[in-house]
Amino acid sequence: MLSYSLRRTGQGLVVVIIVSFLTFIEAHLLPGNPARAILGVHASQAQIQAFDIENGYNKSLPLQYVNYLDRLIHGNLGFSYQLNQSVVALLSERLPATVVLVGLSVIVALLLMVPVAILQAARRNTAVDYALTGIAFVLYAMPEFWLGLMLIMLFAEKVRLFPPVAPQGNVPQILAHPAGLVLPVATLALGSLAVFTRYLRSSLLDNLTEDYVRTARAKGAGTWRVMFGHVFRNALLPVITLVGLSLPGILGGALITESVFNYPGMGLLFWNSALSQDYPVLLGVTMVVGLATIVGNLIADLLYAAADPRVRYLRQ
Repeated sequence: MLSYSLRRTGQGLVVVIIVSFLTFIEAHLLPGNPARAILGVHASQAQIQAFDIENGYNKSLPLQYVNYLDRLIHGNLGFSYQLNQSVVALLSERLPATVVLVGLSVIVALLLMVPVAILQAARRNTAVDYALTGIAFVLYAMPEFWLGLMLIMLFAEKVRLFPPVAPQGNVPQILAHPAGLVLPVATLALGSLAVFTRYLRSSLLDNLTEDYVRTARAKGAGTWRVMFGHVFRNALLPVITLVGLSLPGILGGALITESVFNYPGMGLLFWNSALSQDYPVLLGVTMVVGLATIVGNLIADLLYAAADPRVRYLRQ
C-alpha cells in the first residue's frame, strides 16, 4: 500500500506541473494585453513598456514560465492590480465560500443518491424506474446556468420562497442565511445527483447478478434485505472514485452557479477576473482548482485501493 501511495503521489505531482504549464500558456493566449487592461486605454506606450519590464512580460515565454513556476513553489501567485490585493489573499477570502457551496452540494447529492438509486434498482424496468431515469437524463443534459435561472424564476419570482441572490460576506455570514444557499446548492446538487444515481443504479444491478445474491435469496432473504444487507455495500465502492472524478465538473459548475447567484466564491472571482483580463487571478484560481482536482482524485484513488485491495494489485 505504501509503494502504491507513493507512486500515485508522484504521478499527481507530474500532473500538477503539466496543469501549471497548460494554464500558463492558455492565459497568454487570451486576447488583449494585461498592461493595457490594468493601466487603461489612455496609457502611453512608454508606460506599457515599463509595466511589461517590471512584471517580466517582456521576456520570452519559457523564461516567464520558469519564473512563474519558481513563484508558485514559494507560494506566490502574483498580485492583482485590478483589486489591489495579492492573489493569495483574494483566494484566502473566496476559497472557504466555494468549499462550503461545493461541499454542501456533494453531501446533498450523495444523501439523495442512495434512496433514489436503490429504488430504481429494486423497481427495475417499472414506471418508477423509467420516470426517475427520465428526470435524471433531463437534469444531466441541462446546463447549470439554465437550471439556476429556472430555479430563480420558479422559487424566487413565482413562489417567492427563496431569495434570488446568495448571501454575501464570509462563511459565518453566509451560513447565517441558509435560505439564500438553497438555490445555489440545489443547482449544483441536482446535476451531480443525475450522474451519481445512474452510476450507483448500474453498480447495484451488476451486483444483483452475482452468486452471493442468489445464495442469499435461496436462504429466504427478501429484496430489501438483500439490497441493504449485501448488495449496497459492494455497489457503493465505485462511488468513491466517482466523487473524485466528478470534482472537476462540480467545480466548473460552481463557477457558473456563483456567477448566476452572485455567490462570493472563487467562481465569481474568476468570472470577474476574466472580464477585466486580470491574468494573475485567472492563473491563481485555475491552479488552485487544478490542484484541488488532482488531490481529490488522488484521495479517492487511495481510499478505493484501501477499501478494495484488488485495485492496487491490479495496478502494480
